[in-house]
Amino acid sequence: MKRVAKPVFFIIAFLIIALAVTSIFGVTTQNGDIVTTRIKGVSDIRWGIDIKGGVEATFQPADGVDATPEQLESAKSVIETRMVSNNITDYELYADESSNRIIVRFPWKEETTNYDPYEAIEEISATATLTFRPGNSYETVDYNDDGTMVMKTPTGETTEVLLDGSYIESAEAGVISENGSTQYVVSLKFNDEGAELFKEATTTYLNQTISIWMDDTMLSYPTVNSVISDGSAQISGNFTAEEATALASKINAGALPFSLETVNAGSISPTLGSNSLYAMGLAAVIAFALIAVFMIVVFRMPGFVAVIALIGQLAITIVAVSGYFPVFNSFTMTLPGIAGMILSIGMGVDANIITAERIKEELKKGKSVDSAINAGTKNSLSAIIDGNMTVVIVAVILILVFGPFNMLSFLFGLSTTGSIYAFGYTLLVGVISNFIMGIGAARLMLKSISGFKIFRNPKLYGGAKK
Repeated sequence: MKRVAKPVFFIIAFLIIALAVTSIFGVTTQNGDIVTTRIKGVSDIRWGIDIKGGVEATFQPADGVDATPEQLESAKSVIETRMVSNNITDYELYADESSNRIIVRFPWKEETTNYDPYEAIEEISATATLTFRPGNSYETVDYNDDGTMVMKTPTGETTEVLLDGSYIESAEAGVISENGSTQYVVSLKFNDEGAELFKEATTTYLNQTISIWMDDTMLSYPTVNSVISDGSAQISGNFTAEEATALASKINAGALPFSLETVNAGSISPTLGSNSLYAMGLAAVIAFALIAVFMIVVFRMPGFVAVIALIGQLAITIVAVSGYFPVFNSFTMTLPGIAGMILSIGMGVDANIITAERIKEELKKGKSVDSAINAGTKNSLSAIIDGNMTVVIVAVILILVFGPFNMLSFLFGLSTTGSIYAFGYTLLVGVISNFIMGIGAARLMLKSISGFKIFRNPKLYGGAKK
């Protein structure tokens, strides 16, 4: 067997522990009273209605607009796109054509503290019309909670619209560094027609200001330093990561065909509650500790390596649902989603047990530690892949059938069962992370640590004492 370098074990183990700690606790920095999230942790996960409760709201077209069924369906589609782009999958959304109403239920945002339903629905009901205008003249001023000035209501030459968000092909939140400071921005890509219009606008207003507005609020007012002909633009405006992400989501979703007014809104009580979530978390910690003890006692060194790999598998799953980096939204985690995580951990334990048993069998045949590890990991691979692939197929079907896009609705009918989608999502992520950690990292660590003289006793791998 070609040995793996001894430091590999420590490098992989360190990376796994670092990923686990940051994914669970997150990373924040504080400058005075301002706390900035650099890496999201468990506390930033957006919990589903069944765990944290949520919002129920009824909308109708504003200003007495009598919407056609097509317009009502279009508004519903925009709201649904906003939900999906924010990774809100545990939602219910209906368009009632008979009463000219749209009814929606969705969970609270992860950082919610005041639980105001009217503030929560602003996320999905804003008209969100992006426009580019000459100059930066405004009529009124408002102030954010942090005291920064917000300029509103275009006036004078700024009432002219050079082009709007309908020409935008995609919007993406990102981070740039200028003079050693980090700034969150939204990068825009125009379609062919929009690129030509933007080129004409930057040519006409070269060395002048073109302001960027969302509805009647000015986002930024950059000076045009050169003609932009590649169809790209960038919005900066002292955004937080969450604000940049939300703005990109609204632009991608498009503008509603008409303004919405809230007929009524209220809170939905959770079916389980935070106490149940705490109990589940405690049970998970106890269960993992018992599994770790079992694996180490029964399988010794392969069991010890398996425990580290399982920590890595769990960390990757948490990364996939927490949003990890602030520019990505948290996935909506429901009780079935937690069940999917637990089941995937069970699959990871099973994969490591199969490998450990195969190594033990090879040692009983009289092979050396190196040969037994090589043969055991090789012989167990097909069984692990077969078992995991069947689960992958089931998880993919659940995602396609019960996911927000209803990609297999022509076979199974329409569904917005976000809870089942969450189960399929976490199960799929867990199985993929099992391939990365249980098959990849665990085997590298095992082959690496077996290179140390102190760890070459066959008894440590299930064989007879040397």
